[in-house]
Amino acid sequence: MTAEAPAESAFATREQRLRQRLEARFAPLELVIEDESRFHAGHAGAAGGHGHYRVRIVAEAFRGVGPVARHRLVYAAVGDMLQTDIHALAIDASPPQTGDKAR
Repeated sequence: MTAEAPAESAFATREQRLRQRLEARFAPLELVIEDESRFHAGHAGAAGGHGHYRVRIVAEAFRGVGPVARHRLVYAAVGDMLQTDIHALAIDASPPQTGDKAR
């Protein structure tokens, strides 16, 4: 039996959907999502209604994985949101440091 990710609500904001996907995929010890869309008003991507986000995620899934591969894992987790909701995604993905505990 496998655990299924919770269904995304049709009423969830982009940030909430982004959070749901990352939490379901990585069970992060730390997850900070910043909506930086306001800094990009007038930008072509912002004009289409797509957001600009910065993500800091710390998860065991990144242990032993190089930086480019970590980014690919995050992109895979958010999948279609990059086509429909997100114009830009800045990622800081890392494994826990020795001594980090679940929060």
